[in-house]
Amino acid sequence: MAGGDAQKQTIAVPSKDPAKKDKKDEDKEAKVNGDAKGKGSADGADGKKDKKEDELSEEDLQLKNELEMLTERLKESDKGLHRPALESLRTLIRTSTSSMTSVPKPLKFLRPHYPDLKEIFETWPSSSDKALFSEILSVLAMTYTDNGQRETLKFRLLASEIGHAEDPGLWGHEYMRHLAAELGEEYNARSLEDESKSTSELIDLALLIVPFSLKHNAEADAVDLLLELESIDKLPQFVDKDTYARACLYMVSCVNLLVPPDDVEFLRTAHDIYRKHDRFAEAMTLALRLGDRELIRSDFEAPSNPVMRTQLAYMLGRQQIPVEWLQDEDDPMRDYKLMDCIYNTHLSSHFIQFAKELDVYEPKSLEDIYKSHLENTRSTLSTTVDSARGNLASTFVNAFVNAGFGNDKLMVGAEEGNSWIYKNKDHGMLSASASLGMSLLWDTEMGLSHVDKYTYSSDENIRAGSLMAYGILHSSVRSEMDAALALLTEHVESKSVPLKISAIVGIGLAYAGSCREDIVPLLLQHVADETTSMEVASMSALALGFIFVGSAHGEITPTILQTMMEREPSQLNDKWARFMSLGLALLFLGQQDASDATIETLKAIEHPISKQAQVLVDMCSYAGTGNVLKVQQMLHHCTEHIGVEREKEEDGQSEGAEAGASGEGAGASASGGAEGDKDESADEDKTNDLYQAFAVMGIALVAMGEDVGAEMTLRHFSHLMHYGEPTIRRAVPLALALLNPSNPQMALLDTLSKYSHDNDLDVAINAILAMGIVGAGTNNARLAQMLRQLAGYYHKEPDSLFMVRVAQGLVHMGKGTIGINPYHTDRQLMSRTAVCGILALLVSFTDARGFVLDKSHWMLYYLVLSMYPRFLITLDEEELQPLPTSVRVGKAVDVVGQAGKPRTISGFQTHTSPVRLGSYERAELGTDEYLSYANVLEGIVILRKNPGYEKED
Repeated sequence: MAGGDAQKQTIAVPSKDPAKKDKKDEDKEAKVNGDAKGKGSADGADGKKDKKEDELSEEDLQLKNELEMLTERLKESDKGLHRPALESLRTLIRTSTSSMTSVPKPLKFLRPHYPDLKEIFETWPSSSDKALFSEILSVLAMTYTDNGQRETLKFRLLASEIGHAEDPGLWGHEYMRHLAAELGEEYNARSLEDESKSTSELIDLALLIVPFSLKHNAEADAVDLLLELESIDKLPQFVDKDTYARACLYMVSCVNLLVPPDDVEFLRTAHDIYRKHDRFAEAMTLALRLGDRELIRSDFEAPSNPVMRTQLAYMLGRQQIPVEWLQDEDDPMRDYKLMDCIYNTHLSSHFIQFAKELDVYEPKSLEDIYKSHLENTRSTLSTTVDSARGNLASTFVNAFVNAGFGNDKLMVGAEEGNSWIYKNKDHGMLSASASLGMSLLWDTEMGLSHVDKYTYSSDENIRAGSLMAYGILHSSVRSEMDAALALLTEHVESKSVPLKISAIVGIGLAYAGSCREDIVPLLLQHVADETTSMEVASMSALALGFIFVGSAHGEITPTILQTMMEREPSQLNDKWARFMSLGLALLFLGQQDASDATIETLKAIEHPISKQAQVLVDMCSYAGTGNVLKVQQMLHHCTEHIGVEREKEEDGQSEGAEAGASGEGAGASASGGAEGDKDESADEDKTNDLYQAFAVMGIALVAMGEDVGAEMTLRHFSHLMHYGEPTIRRAVPLALALLNPSNPQMALLDTLSKYSHDNDLDVAINAILAMGIVGAGTNNARLAQMLRQLAGYYHKEPDSLFMVRVAQGLVHMGKGTIGINPYHTDRQLMSRTAVCGILALLVSFTDARGFVLDKSHWMLYYLVLSMYPRFLITLDEEELQPLPTSVRVGKAVDVVGQAGKPRTISGFQTHTSPVRLGSYERAELGTDEYLSYANVLEGIVILRKNPGYEKED
């Protein structure tokens, strides 16, 4: 990986020649030594001698003469003189104090004698004197190294070989940095030459340098050295209570820039260090990042303090870790209080309490959001006509704005028979009744009784919507009763397609990320059965992808692959087929190279869906890793021009079939494999280039976890927007949305605003959705104003106006208290279920008119998987009751490698908890009165009294 290699090469390599540090010194040195390097001295040869005499003070002259005399002593045949001379040299070199910017005087004066000293060294027999001589030469070599010689290291190793060498740290910092730099080079050289070459002496030497670096606040240098020598696992034995925090912070920050397997090695080493120092919250964060079941379980069971375990349980609940990973179901020791924290049982009550504290509990009306009196609409027609399309948009706006509060006026608070559902027509009723689940989000007790009455409706769409509402209601929350599964199971076999689809989608939303094995047979039968419609099969595959996200499940994967191979090409051309590919891809989310075998199998399918599924699986496998090679691969897919390829291949259909089978031809060539039929419709063309839309989103998905990469991809997107095919241009706004959910940066808003006025209406519709996702739950005033202007601009364009309304609802999601950013816990962890929700919605917008703008507008509810309150609530440790305390909230600052104890936030404001946090904001406690059990102040945090706190008068 290019990024990783660059990191390896540039980490803390000091200047090869300290003598070059200062131009003045270089000139001086050249004058003193008469060395060829003195480029700066432009004096004539005659003036040189006088200057030399002038510049050397009496003290320096005396030192110079003494050093020359000691050098002569070493040339004597009398061995008795050697030891005292070496001892004197050592003392002079070590005690020489000089300015920080110049080379120490003894090294400067001995430099001309270095070649002679080397020759003398060769003639000496092995002895303790020779070992000391070797050490002195090693130090001198710092100022006299020919490129690539690495003599500082060579003589150091010789000294260790000949006899017992002294601790290298006694020669000072600069010497240690030189040794470290040469060690890395030597190790790489040996690895390239011959892998069997021994490197044990290099590692032994490195293990002398590491403790020195750690002792002298150079944790980064120690980590870099062990990285270069591929021995990072040896670090834990050297760090102590004073150095572990900075060393681990640096290691974790390096992970995004490393190539596999170094990245995982770093995380595991940092995890071991945290566990060694009983930092359970930090260790658990890294275990969750690794996604290692055994590690998560051992971390959860490690603390003896029950309050610490409760804090860890809240962390596990936020990441939605399956409870089965932690405890067996029949475990008699099951602690139900802990289970409630992992199940997020109290999420609804905490959220409503938070809303009341912030004074946003009262429901908002549609007019509060639209503010249509501020729209500069040319006609008043659109506001007066009570159109079904407008009402449908209002359904979603109401659902998103009042999500989780359980008190909206249109649905929950409506009079019997006067519900907003009846203001919608046909399939609109499905989304309207499902919106009840949004209003009552996370509140499983109240929610079930409210939704229940609609399950007996005579209208099929209302019944279907209520089933989906059950699923939406249970998103992110589990209960011992398992009500969602009990209520939805029977409808999975329903004869009615809307009921069947709603039940399947509902189960997918309710159990996303739970890895519940008992759901597999229920849904997998629809995927395997070739007689089921593509819609039902694809939705079942997607629901399984949600539930087993990132698990690479051994039964589901082959079944989906088998179905893709056996289905008719006409079925695979169906618009729903993309969701089957997505379901398969989500199984490998974050699994990196575990998906290689699946991608190879996909290449055997002779249909364009093969290429689409390959791109999806590949991009999901490396989601959030910042892997540069994968980004390049995705860009490569975007550069293929399908129309041109098709013309080329019209003559050679058989060749096209072969290319399609091997997965190397463009999507167009693969169509040659599908019986080579020349009369394929325009729809076929659409499916052919669909993989390019996925590739564009893939760039964003891979880069999203790493800030530098994410910024660099913005430039690529602007190029794709200028030069890309229509499919690619339509996907660019979706990719921008995926890159920055709930993070409305100015530059990004301006870009999307420009795209929202594009000549291609599909680009504009996607850009409007992207504006909603980027601003989701932020109440961003500038974005709200842009959307009001767009509502006026598109007042005659029903599709675009519908999207503007939905985007307005998204921006005010949860009245500004709910976000959809998958990254949490100081942006260290990626919520896999949140990525599922955003990806599923964006994939439906690769054909907006076929799904959301047609009859499948309920797909907007996929976002519920990524919705989570953006709060910080502090609880006391005894009763776990809210504990208001002073908290500073500001912009997160990167403090990796900074000296001392720098501030981790800037531009902060002080509030009393509970407080609302933005995507890139960080909080810290305002006073020392309490200490936190969690390492990151985010979500639900338990505090304990600080025993050493004394209240100021």
